[in-house]
Amino acid sequence: MLISMLERKELVEEIMYWKEKRNAVLLAHNYQLPEIQDIADVLGDSLHLARATTEVDADVIVFCGVHFMAETSAILNPNKKVLLPDINAGCSLADSITVEQLREWKKEHPNATVVSYVNTSADVKAESDYCCTSSNAVEVVNAIPEDQEILFLPDMFLGSFVQRQTGRENMHIWMGECHVHAGIEPQHIDTVTNNHPNADLLVHPECGCSTSMIYLSGEGELPEEKTHILSTGRMLDYSKQSSANEFIVATETGIIHQMQKQNPDKSFYAANPEAVCPFMKMITLEKVLQSLKEDTHVISVPKDTAEKARTAIDRMVAIG
Repeated sequence: MLISMLERKELVEEIMYWKEKRNAVLLAHNYQLPEIQDIADVLGDSLHLARATTEVDADVIVFCGVHFMAETSAILNPNKKVLLPDINAGCSLADSITVEQLREWKKEHPNATVVSYVNTSADVKAESDYCCTSSNAVEVVNAIPEDQEILFLPDMFLGSFVQRQTGRENMHIWMGECHVHAGIEPQHIDTVTNNHPNADLLVHPECGCSTSMIYLSGEGELPEEKTHILSTGRMLDYSKQSSANEFIVATETGIIHQMQKQNPDKSFYAANPEAVCPFMKMITLEKVLQSLKEDTHVISVPKDTAEKARTAIDRMVAIG
């Protein structure tokens, strides 16, 4: 539903009033709607938000992201109220593996160390030895002894990237994917690079094109100095620090709002303009306000599950 500038201003003012009244903090992921990003107290990728959630001084955390992120926040903050403004904000990647499937996989590899991408349910994290994000997945795997067998889940593109970067031959990868990132394909890159031949190419390792981009860069068919496989947080850092003026961005399009905001004199092009996560876009200003006023929706994790998952999450936060 479209709202006028006046209505938006009034909504934001009311959100700020209720945020102060509740002693609440707003955390938002880089893929959220622009108006949500603009009112966030903390904005970042999964690793940054996981670290920030343990440092905020508030009674209430309103998590503007998706369900697994709010679960992670609840696990790290058992004495704080964690709210998710839309309970239906899920994740196709997190849904690509269940705890039952992981338990069966572990039976096939009883001595393996389990590394789970943070895009997983609390139940899956509780069955894992380490969590990771795209920011520190390579560092997490490198922290495990080289002769130790690893089960990496659930994203096959990130897993393949990590395996290439670490050279780990004893690493098994779950065949899951984020449907949004998987939908960014080599032909999309071909089209946009032809239109903007001088642009730097920033590719998220979850993308369906990441494998071919690394190969083509190594073969010299893409300029190696202009092709960068980066997490969302590192994309933001790179675009600020780089002397380049044009960037092709191969990840969920929501990040471009922040990139443009931080770099008003630079140009950013979505590798695939249709790479939009419907779950990330579910949270609106109206829902944030309702969440603050009515405690919708409180996210909690059973104590035994939370305690098991906490170990894997703490290891993630400490590495990289």
